[in-house]
Amino acid sequence: MELTGAMYFATESPVWGGGRAFYDPHAAGRVLARAHLVTVQQFADIAAQEMYRVPGANLDLVEVLTQGRDVLGEGRYETLVCAGQVDDMPVLTFTAPWAMEDVQWVPPSSAYVRFLSSGLLSAGAWDVQAVASYVAACPGAQGHWSQQQVIDLLDEGV
Repeated sequence: MELTGAMYFATESPVWGGGRAFYDPHAAGRVLARAHLVTVQQFADIAAQEMYRVPGANLDLVEVLTQGRDVLGEGRYETLVCAGQVDDMPVLTFTAPWAMEDVQWVPPSSAYVRFLSSGLLSAGAWDVQAVASYVAACPGAQGHWSQQQVIDLLDEGV
C-alpha cells in the first residue's frame, strides 16, 4: 500500500546499529508500506514493545481512531497515527511525535535496510528496482545508500 507522507531515518537503534524508520504523515511525498491484519491486543503489544513498555496492557485507541493521532509520550514510537483505511479497517502505526525536519537524520544500517526492503518486497506490490529506489531516497538513507547498494543487500539476503 502507499500512504501520503514520508519515511525517514533518525535516532540510533541499539538493536540495528543505525537510524530507525519513522513516518511523518504531514510531510510531502509517499510512503510504501506493508500492512498486517492484527487484533487490537496484538497492536497494543507490538506498540508497547516498541515503546519499551510492558506488553499486555490495553491501549486506548479512541483518540487515534477519532482524531487520527494520539501522542502517548515524547519518545520514539510513542505517537499513534491512523494513516487511512483499507477495506473499511483503520491502518494504524506508531511513530515519533516530532516532524521529519525537527530531528537529525541518521543513516540506517545494512541489516535494517535489508530487513525493511525485504518486507516491502514481500508485499508483492513493487519490484526490486522500485523498492531499492524508494528506500535509498528516504531522508537519512539518501546520500548513504544508493539504489544499487540496496539491490546488492537484497541479493545477499537470498
